[in-house]
Amino acid sequence: MSSDICGEPDLSKKVRYSRKEQEDRGEWEQREVDIYESTDDIRDNDTNFQAHEGGPQTQSPPSVQKGSFRCATLGLRVLCLLMLAGIIILSICFGWNKSEYDKLHNSYIQFHDKVLDNMSQLQSSYDTLSENNSDIQEEVKKLKEKIKDVTGNMSQLQSRYDKLSKNHSQLQEEVKKLKEKIEEKCPKGWKRRLGCSCYIKSCEKKLCDESWKACQYKGADLVMINSKEEQVLGSRTAGSEFWLLCTVP
Repeated sequence: MSSDICGEPDLSKKVRYSRKEQEDRGEWEQREVDIYESTDDIRDNDTNFQAHEGGPQTQSPPSVQKGSFRCATLGLRVLCLLMLAGIIILSICFGWNKSEYDKLHNSYIQFHDKVLDNMSQLQSSYDTLSENNSDIQEEVKKLKEKIKDVTGNMSQLQSRYDKLSKNHSQLQEEVKKLKEKIEEKCPKGWKRRLGCSCYIKSCEKKLCDESWKACQYKGADLVMINSKEEQVLGSRTAGSEFWLLCTVP
């Protein structure tokens, strides 16, 4: 009976625990640790009993397992703390990056809207300029056609002007020649008046018969005023008195 109680427990066997409710894994680990600690107490008692009996003293393997478990637990806790710190740092970095992203996104949206507005204004200005350019090109085309017509008319007018100038010069030359010929037919001291007739005024006062004879002597005829032109000529020549006026036909 004592050997059964004080004997070394068989740790290879699995112990089942029936639990109605298990709240979390932490509670299960706590219970498992308590069980192992109870087993260690049994082993310590067995060791003390063997010492009193004078039996062989051996090192207890469960102590190594207990230390290893505690180290693993401590490492796990440290790892959890590191993971928690990493999660906190990542959360802070994510929040900061999210804030920067929101700022950049808002700036991009504003810039994009501004660019779209500028593009719309530029497109409107371009359309207006294109329409004005088309109108200006049409006007320039019409003006070129008008200039071409005016240039053609100017060429024709210049040609006509040159011809008229040439004809005018020829006519002036002919008139000059005719005047010279006409003046050559009048005797010296006689003047050309009233067409092709030559007239001369005499300062002598004579009767009509004597005047006619004097004109006949000079190879001319006494002027008989029988037209308005001769009357005007006589009044300009004689003034208030009647002078001898002879003409050569």
